[in-house]
Amino acid sequence: MMRDLILYLALLAGTVFVACNNAGNTDTADTPIMTRVTPTPVPASNEPPVPKSGAGNFENLVASFESKDRVIWQKPGMVISLLGDLTGKTVADIGAGTGYFAFRMVPKAARVIGVDIDPRFITFMDSIKVRLPEQYRSRFESRLAKANDPMLKPEEVDAVIIVNTYGYIENRVAYLQTLREGMKTDAELLIIDFKKNNLPVGPEDDYKVGQSQVEGELESGGFDLLKIDNESLDYQYLILAKKR
Repeated sequence: MMRDLILYLALLAGTVFVACNNAGNTDTADTPIMTRVTPTPVPASNEPPVPKSGAGNFENLVASFESKDRVIWQKPGMVISLLGDLTGKTVADIGAGTGYFAFRMVPKAARVIGVDIDPRFITFMDSIKVRLPEQYRSRFESRLAKANDPMLKPEEVDAVIIVNTYGYIENRVAYLQTLREGMKTDAELLIIDFKKNNLPVGPEDDYKVGQSQVEGELESGGFDLLKIDNESLDYQYLILAKKR
């Protein structure tokens, strides 16, 4: 039943997009490949608690993360380009969810690790992985993490991206210090999160962290700021930092 549900959610949200085939295209070219599948419901008692990262049940979370409008306001291609040339590099996507960014990076990087604390998203990403072109499957790994630990090996990654997740992390400076241990020398960290305004998308203000506060926490966590941009995205700021 879970397998059928995963298939349904992927198709509902447009996640099975085979991003690898569109690696060189613009954001608006991320067109999903879809076929219709009749879902088999999963009893509510079998579902773990809904994470703070969205409202409603798991289907609603997936639909929100994979909304067709997201490519317009999130500009994933532009965001990923801030990490520079990923050829030969290992990238971790912290709070990967459905793999919205992770799978878009697979054609560009040597290896992508989709990290999440919710086992349902790990299962979901694994269901997408098997639908990738064969040459890309070995590049992607899902990894179940802990709330206080991304579970990266020492100096495992060249770059980290945290999108729409930073505000849900508790004890963020300590988390950044732990994350730092999994990053190679001079590895870069890109954080994208929502501005503290009345926005048509995004979480409640309780789960938003002001840009200046993020900057201070990054510096306290052992990172040097490289780029701060609150204009390229209508609803979000972007902060690029480097491991000190």
